[in-house]
Amino acid sequence: MKIGCPSEIKAQEYRVGLTPAAAQEAVTHGHEVLVQAGAGAGAGFADADYEAAGARIAESAEQVFAEAEMVVKVKEPQAAERKMLREGQILFTYLHLAPDPDQTKDLLESGVTAIAYETVTDRAGGLPLLAPMSEVAGKLAPQVGAWALQKANGGRGVLMGGVPGVGPAEVVVIGGGVVGTQAARVAAGMGAHVTVLDRSLPRLRYLDDAFRGEFSTRYASAATTAELVARADMVVGAVLIPGAAAPKLVSRAELSGMKPGAVLVDVAIDQGGCFETSKATTHEDPIYEVDGIVHYCVANMPGAVPRTSTLALGNATLPFVIALANNGWKAACEADEHLMAGLNTHAGRLTNYAVGRALGIDVLSPSLALKL
Repeated sequence: MKIGCPSEIKAQEYRVGLTPAAAQEAVTHGHEVLVQAGAGAGAGFADADYEAAGARIAESAEQVFAEAEMVVKVKEPQAAERKMLREGQILFTYLHLAPDPDQTKDLLESGVTAIAYETVTDRAGGLPLLAPMSEVAGKLAPQVGAWALQKANGGRGVLMGGVPGVGPAEVVVIGGGVVGTQAARVAAGMGAHVTVLDRSLPRLRYLDDAFRGEFSTRYASAATTAELVARADMVVGAVLIPGAAAPKLVSRAELSGMKPGAVLVDVAIDQGGCFETSKATTHEDPIYEVDGIVHYCVANMPGAVPRTSTLALGNATLPFVIALANNGWKAACEADEHLMAGLNTHAGRLTNYAVGRALGIDVLSPSLALKL
């Protein structure tokens, strides 16, 4: 199979879909790998590294999209890239379609077979291709939130860990999954007083047992959430409904009850955000203020640390890339129901139920899509 890896063109995105090691693995399996010139530079990989791995260097994205039978990326294809997709081609990347009707429309019109990292599952019910970036984003959230809390950036001027005689920042993490756990660990490590909210009692028990009081846990009733958000210096939104739009957990009306200069970090922004006032921002212009509350809503947070993020993502995606290349997408999905869960579009049909519900589009069962 001809596997193509273009440069990412989303603002301030420095990750790359394939590492040189992944390219070498694919070449070893008998596949051809085409990497756009400079695609890996932001993550510290030179064109020479890819050539040494057996890949070819393409001068343009147009060449990559035209030649590749499978395109491997990091972020969802931008409008210019979507025009280059075609029926019979495989697209393997993050998509986050539920809050993005324009992208969904373009993918359906292109006829491309799109497999989304964020909806591939595993035997434990987890999301193995989302988890590495969730870990990175979770660990980054308190770091960027602490920066936003500085007075010069519009925040309250509160130090995360306090000092002797002065209490630490109050941090509330909404969601106790991968993102929330990592955010809580890092915020607690910075000395903040941290409370994690979740509606799963088994998950709350696990966090209590595993972290032995490193941070507090509370059940995420609406009343408790509102109470803690009002007292917080920083709120990290870390909720996820696989494939679906994120629920809005903090309303605009509730901002007036928060401390002036408090910070909201919305890690769920890729799925539309979990605060009513969230809108996607970039690393170049990451924050904005609504009613005196600072919002950090960068839609590709792991892009801030592209070396770590690319290596972590590559470790997770490589087995699936090889399976798709070795067997073709139909046989690979037939052999692996968890990979089939990643199928979002095929031949002009939507194949993910959560996206269909979010956008009001009829859905074809992935198992039936295999027969088209």
